Amino acid sequence: MAHDIQNDIDTMQGIAAIPAILEMVCRTTGMGFAAVARVTEERWVACQVLDNIGFGLPAGGELDVQTTLCHEVRQLREVIVIDNVAEDPVYCQHHTPRLYGLQSYISVPVILPDGRFFGTLCAIDAKPAKLSDPQTVTMFKLFTDLIGFQFDAAEKLNSTRASLIDAKTASELREQFIAVLGHDLRNPVASITGGISILSREPQSDKSTRVLSMMRGSVLRMSALIDNVMDFARGRLGGGIALQREQETSLQPTLEQVVSEILSGHPERRIEANFQLSGVVPVDHQRIAQMLSNLLGNAVTHGSPGHPIRVDAAIVDGELRLSVANSGSPIPEQSLQKLFQPFKRGEGSSSLQGLGLGLYIASQIAEAHAGQLDVHSDETETRFTFRMPVEPQHGQAAG
Repeated sequence: MAHDIQNDIDTMQGIAAIPAILEMVCRTTGMGFAAVARVTEERWVACQVLDNIGFGLPAGGELDVQTTLCHEVRQLREVIVIDNVAEDPVYCQHHTPRLYGLQSYISVPVILPDGRFFGTLCAIDAKPAKLSDPQTVTMFKLFTDLIGFQFDAAEKLNSTRASLIDAKTASELREQFIAVLGHDLRNPVASITGGISILSREPQSDKSTRVLSMMRGSVLRMSALIDNVMDFARGRLGGGIALQREQETSLQPTLEQVVSEILSGHPERRIEANFQLSGVVPVDHQRIAQMLSNLLGNAVTHGSPGHPIRVDAAIVDGELRLSVANSGSPIPEQSLQKLFQPFKRGEGSSSLQGLGLGLYIASQIAEAHAGQLDVHSDETETRFTFRMPVEPQHGQAAG
């Protein structure tokens, strides 16, 4: 029975990270068109597309596979790179550049973890571009590794969903799958981190420095998502959130580091931090950092870009208070009731990214510290506040 590639195309079109990858490809190379394509012996279908030059091929559009260089990539499973067609001894007379008016071209195979060839990540332009340098090729290969892994994970999740019999089985299988998925996700993230480290040691242009900064921010967000997934799985499978309280170290440097990391991934945003923590607070620094990172990530995603995010931390009336506030549209009342539940996001917010675990994990960290996480949202601001009782010897009320 022939494989129905439409399922493959639908799955790839559902991967939320690909538009950001295509945008980064075009920004880094200066090329105007980039796409992830499903390529078989008979068909070439664009799954997701970024077209800044009016090439005219939308997502779901097809080309005659025999007219494409991706057809050769599929056969050889090797990268094809052309900086300047007119000067390339191999492709200057090739029918594909002549047919589509190309002068620069790069296509990298997307190989799934089980060795199957899916298609290509490719980019084209009508003007020459510097593509053959190792830095650019390495970046493309890292992106295809990530695309292949995310497709494989989505494919397995779809298969699992299709085989569920009842709600109890669905819950058990989902939690087991998330536990495995969260663990295995660390491998491609580690690969990308290593690639960023290698590229950072090379001479950089202003553009590549900005791109590397964007990639570091993306890795930070992926790492935070993995932590959330793993914590959710542990909690549902009986492990709970374990704490390792610091008894001798100030919490303030930890909070400052989280703010710095968020700003490195979102340099266009402004965060106003006011920390007044003179004493030692007996908390798990890593978990509180995870909570603050989740709350700040939520504020970056949903807050008004034109207004600063405000972060405050102090000992007030015998309790630690840590709050994150942002301007923007208020959270609907019906959404407030489910905000701290796993896999729940605001109704009518289809553009939201992620699994909906960040606020859930933050609330679980609060409970593990014998505290609570509250939210207040109106037309003025949305503010999340963590409160935890503190013994008198560990701090004093802020003046």
